Amino acid sequence: MSVGDVIVLSDGQELIVTAFAAAVADAVDNTKFQRTVTFGSADAVDASKFQRTVTFGSRYNPATGADYATTFSTQWGDASLFDQAPSSATRMHVVVRDADGKISGTKGAILERFEDIDTSSTAIAADGSTNFSVDVFENRSDWIKCTAPQAVLQAALTYGKAILTSGADGLDEVGITVGDVISGYNLYTDPADVDVSLIIQGKAKGTTLANHIINNVCETRKDCIACISPELTDLTVANMVDFANGLTASTFAVIDSGYKYQYDKYSDVYRWIPLNADIAGLCARTDDVRDPWFSPAGYSRGNVKNVVKLQLNPAKAQRDVLYKSKINPVITQPGQGTILFGDKTNAPTTSAFDRINVRRLFIVLEKAIGVAAKSTLFEFNDDFTRAQFKNLVEPFLRDVQGRRGIYDFRVVCDETNNTSNVIDSNQFVGDIYIKPARSINFIQLNFVAVRSGVEFSEVVGQF
Repeated sequence: MSVGDVIVLSDGQELIVTAFAAAVADAVDNTKFQRTVTFGSADAVDASKFQRTVTFGSRYNPATGADYATTFSTQWGDASLFDQAPSSATRMHVVVRDADGKISGTKGAILERFEDIDTSSTAIAADGSTNFSVDVFENRSDWIKCTAPQAVLQAALTYGKAILTSGADGLDEVGITVGDVISGYNLYTDPADVDVSLIIQGKAKGTTLANHIINNVCETRKDCIACISPELTDLTVANMVDFANGLTASTFAVIDSGYKYQYDKYSDVYRWIPLNADIAGLCARTDDVRDPWFSPAGYSRGNVKNVVKLQLNPAKAQRDVLYKSKINPVITQPGQGTILFGDKTNAPTTSAFDRINVRRLFIVLEKAIGVAAKSTLFEFNDDFTRAQFKNLVEPFLRDVQGRRGIYDFRVVCDETNNTSNVIDSNQFVGDIYIKPARSINFIQLNFVAVRSGVEFSEVVGQF
């Protein structure tokens, strides 16, 4: 090493050598006028500044005929994120950054931060929880799993950074099997374990995966809908109709018409993405801006974002064929963008539940009223309890009616449906009749030309 060389410290900071020096313990190559410096435990640490100081020893400089002793200091690059240094020799601060930007999209972005955690297994935080670093990482970190024993952690306490290793990304979409994916969806079968209203299929793998989601998740729970897309290789009208015909008929399933081309900012490439995630997104956005019983389709709420192009942009004749097969077309129109142009469910028969908004209306009503009904458990089945139930349900339904979700309703909970047999069998019956609001799927406009001397009152309704 010579004057002007750059020392890169363990935290990534660079120091330029302004004077030549080498300690006795340092390795010196006189032929190249270089030295190797090891940062070790002998370095002085100023904990109050998260800073350490490295002293390079004397070395004769033939250019000037003098000896030099130079001291360099460096501070941990993330020191400013904390108010003070770790409180003891066994404590440490940890910052997890996205080094290459593949996680967050921004290089160096902070993913997690842990302050003053301890290497002692008996350490307790101020709130009474464990402060043992291994437990902290296990309970609170999405990116670190520490398997090292306490002694290794203690020895590793130092200034610096490390690139996380030993992680496994698992199988990609090519290598993963349908069985593996199904195992993941099985975690959502019990509504008592997790509350969910929209299930996204992702990439289609024939009809096997979609049918499993419909039958074993949505039809089992009966409080969520599955958003389904055909395979990328099947995006012709005939193939999509065949795909839809192979699915279980269910009011808890919604089928779209294919794939969109979208920019992947994390990998800096363009990809074909199934539209089922966008359909679920339209439903979620409808919940946010209106209510679940509004249709997610159309020009007001059905705009699909981040679309370069569609794999299939069906024309009107194609849309008619798809819609009859209960496939909701997604279309791109000049000046309008990309629109979800249908709101059918995959219902087995024609009914109110063959529309997305009606199915989602009843999911909301059944969930909310089901919670209210739990308050009657283990109460007496008498007039007081039945009146109490009606007083809980009717105001809620009036609110939904006022928000345009239903046209009318009636709640029956009296001796007509809670007969002596029902009471003696320790049951409780509440009948709720709903007239759901219907979405407009077809518009008919009649334009009639009349003579200038004709009164409109004379001709209205005659054509």
